[in-house]
Amino acid sequence: MKAMEDLQDKRVLVVGLAKTGLTTAEFLVGKGAQVTVTDHLLASELGSTADSAQELGCSLALGGHPLEVFTQADLIVVSPGVPLDLPGLIEAQIRSIPIVGELELASRFLQLPIVAISGTNGKTTTTALVGDMLKHNGKRVFVGGNIGNPLITLCNEKEPFDLAVAEVSSFQLDSMETFHPQVAVLLNISEDHLDRYPSFASYVESKCRLFTNQTEEDVAVVPARDPLITVRCTIRSRQLNFSLTKSSAHAYVNSGWLLCRVMPGPLRRYDLNRWQLPGKHNQQNLLAAVLAATSMGARPEAIQETIDTFEPLPHRMELVHHWRGIRFYNDSKGTNVDSVVRSLESFSAPIILIAGGRDKEGSYNPLVSLVRQRVKMLVLIGEARFRLAEALANLSCTVVVEDMDAAVQVALGAAVAGDIVLLSPACSSFDQYENYKARGDHFRYLVHKYTALESGVEMLNSPWVASKKDKRKLNAHN
Repeated sequence: MKAMEDLQDKRVLVVGLAKTGLTTAEFLVGKGAQVTVTDHLLASELGSTADSAQELGCSLALGGHPLEVFTQADLIVVSPGVPLDLPGLIEAQIRSIPIVGELELASRFLQLPIVAISGTNGKTTTTALVGDMLKHNGKRVFVGGNIGNPLITLCNEKEPFDLAVAEVSSFQLDSMETFHPQVAVLLNISEDHLDRYPSFASYVESKCRLFTNQTEEDVAVVPARDPLITVRCTIRSRQLNFSLTKSSAHAYVNSGWLLCRVMPGPLRRYDLNRWQLPGKHNQQNLLAAVLAATSMGARPEAIQETIDTFEPLPHRMELVHHWRGIRFYNDSKGTNVDSVVRSLESFSAPIILIAGGRDKEGSYNPLVSLVRQRVKMLVLIGEARFRLAEALANLSCTVVVEDMDAAVQVALGAAVAGDIVLLSPACSSFDQYENYKARGDHFRYLVHKYTALESGVEMLNSPWVASKKDKRKLNAHN
């Protein structure tokens, strides 16, 4: 029995009152804890979330993080978007007050197997793929984590599940101690979140923590011969690797087929003819998903069904409109440079690229050759627009504008039949939006608005217009 399992009458502080914080508070109250919630936003900015926390019986410390709520706690639970260098958290560490993340807390109360999926890019798609494959296999699967429902939601569920498939961010791994996935998938590591981490090396170290508590009986799914993961991550579990080209890998692609062998099983062949997701990076996501699902016992026919029917997720290379021979793609989830590289590599047609937002302080150099070769126009927005212009403006026709509305109008004015208009920002969304989803929704709305105006069609009842009523800024990991 773990010491933390007895939460009755413990004074527990939850830091960050977004969806994860509220769900965590609900769980802790159910365990008999005396819960206080703190957030840097005021109650008026948090909307109904603050009301819901009060209805649960939580004490609120909003509009800042008063030191006393940290020092008086028996346990502190941090939400994923909360930086661990808050003064209150540092003081709590000095006083040896336990600090855990929501992921760690949830894992200490769960008894079912967990498939954990991390990486700089591709986490959400791969998580959804693995969940879909196992559901088609007849499993009762909880799919969540850093997407959708936090893992702690599972602790409140009355419905039984056979296993959990969880997307795991570096922020969540920072505050883990005993978290132990039976299958751990690390898709890739590239520069990201350097506005939060002191160096790329520390970000890599955070990602490698995914394997810390695995044993020889567990499975690690990693890209074949990846020099960064191979050198920097200590992996004691059984390794399964994937590659687009290397036939020596456990999963690879050859002439329109995905081939997979997980010993002692036979070589399995999957037809990619109906696979709908564009780009080589999505094939890599699929390879990793097949290995993870196979490790958890998924039958070949269940995996093939997912391959044949799985559709692109919103905000990830999502085709939002096809108008007068121009295709418009919403890749708002492309919040770092490597993800934009992968998106640009997916097209051979001329691209009008809309990029920018809040700078993550990484290098834009990996974009140089692709922008020079494939981008006919750069349209730059947000706080990072001038830094992006400094790095890339000499490579392509470049227009610097204030916001998304102006960017879409510029793109429409420049696009001709055969072009791609691509929103793939290489930056976070927090300068102008609640999160990447709001940014993508706005892009989608504006594309339809301005193409409809040219066609003489009036836009009514837009979901974007409705969403603008809620101006809350959440602690989100995007």
